[in-house]
Formats: sequence, structure tokens, C-alpha cells
Amino acid sequence: MGNYDMTGWPQVAYTYDGTFDGFLTCVYESYVHHEWAAAFSAPGQAQLSLYPERPVDTHPDHARRVRLSLPRRLSPQGARLVTYGFLTALPDREQSLYDFLALGFERGPSVLHDLTDQRVFTLDRAVRYLTGEAHLFKGFVRFSDQSGVLTAEIEPKNRVLPLLRPHFCARYPSAAFVIYDRTHREALFYRPGQWAIVPLADFRVAGPDRSERDWRALWRRFYDTVAIEGRYNPRCRMTHMPKRYWGCMTEFQTDPPEESAALPSGAGGP
Repeated sequence: MGNYDMTGWPQVAYTYDGTFDGFLTCVYESYVHHEWAAAFSAPGQAQLSLYPERPVDTHPDHARRVRLSLPRRLSPQGARLVTYGFLTALPDREQSLYDFLALGFERGPSVLHDLTDQRVFTLDRAVRYLTGEAHLFKGFVRFSDQSGVLTAEIEPKNRVLPLLRPHFCARYPSAAFVIYDRTHREALFYRPGQWAIVPLADFRVAGPDRSERDWRALWRRFYDTVAIEGRYNPRCRMTHMPKRYWGCMTEFQTDPPEESAALPSGAGGP
């Protein structure tokens, strides 16, 4: 992608499929047709716009051209910032990424160091929050055995599954597991040698069987045993283990009435 004078480009609102390749296709279309993307909307993100609306179909080759240009124009660190930025919960995420890219294509890799520019600072802060949240989940994910498949549920603010995948695939290389993201309704499926992150609208886990209930009881007993009564400090505990994570952590849950174990409803292998 070459240098362009974007002054006077007509403003348009792009609608796309919500994927990263779809967003990169929008960037490609913007530069090819000399249009300034003033708004984006994806399925479930419809918004009223005063700009002419143009639907953009995802084109893998066009997306690839933009993706390959990122490390050349912005540096590998800049490419990572854009890729991770798409996983964040940043409001108007696409617009923030597009504005950053326009600035980066104009100024080059030096743009990454200009945190005085709000466009750079906003994206950098969002990505730092994403990576920090993913780091916490590496220690806060709790698996349960469901008929030989390890299952876990999380409720992140950002789309952390792509960042968690390398860690847990390396940690359990010989196991089969599923991590379900309740917030974004997608799941990471893994079995030895294969993995996939797929949309999954419904995910229901059967109650734990007797063996799993015993393991959970041991975990809760360990958690209670290592606690030192004289040093009980709930504020400190919530600093190191924020309360919003507790709903998916075994040591803070009470087991439901015993049921026969079953695989998650609607879940399939990769």
C-alpha cells in the first residue's frame, strides 16, 4: 500500500462480517477507492450513520495484502498492536484501528513511540489491558473432567482465547479440552495435534460426577487449609484475584445436585 493524500476523500460507513480479514478488506477498499472510513458496523453492532453506507465482502487476497504490509510499514511490533487491537473490548474498536493505521501508514514505525497522540495511546492502553487479562486467566482457568474431556468456562472482557491457546495447548499436549468464552460465545477446542476457535452460541456442562465432585472438594479444602486466619485480608485477595473471576473458579462454587456426566450441549470436536 503506497502513500496517499487522504485530504478530500469522501466519508463512508462500511458494513462487514465482523472478522479480522473482513476489517482488513475494509482497509484495502478504503485505499483503493480513496474513501475515508468514518464508521464501521458488523453483525450485532448495527448503528445509525449519517454517512453513505457501503457493504464490504471479505476478500482473503485483499486482506492478506494489508496484513503483509503491516510489518513493513509499521514494524513487527506495529503489526502485533493492530492484530491484538482487534481482540480488545475497545469501544469503536474498528474506528480506533483504522485511525491508527492511517497515521501509521503516513508516519511509519516511529508512530509507536508517540503516546502523546491519542490514537496511539488509546490503542496501546487497550492492548495492554488485553494482554494483562490473558495473563491472569492463565492462572485463573479451572478445568473439570467431563467424560474424559477437560472443560472450563471464562467470562473475559476481551477476546483472550487466541492468547490463551498457545499456553494451554503446551500445558496439556496429550489431553482433550474445551475453554468456553461466555462473553463472546466462542470456544477453544483442543485434542492432541489439533485445535480450533469456533463460535458457539450455547454451551451447557452437565453436573460433576462423583470423582469430579471429590476432586473439587479436595481443591476447596486445600484452598481453605492454606489460608492463615490471622492474615485474612479480603481486600488484598481481591487485588490479586479480582472478584469478577470468581464465578468460573472451582474454589468459589458450590456443586449442584449430582447428575450423570455428559459432554457440553452443542459442542463438537475441531
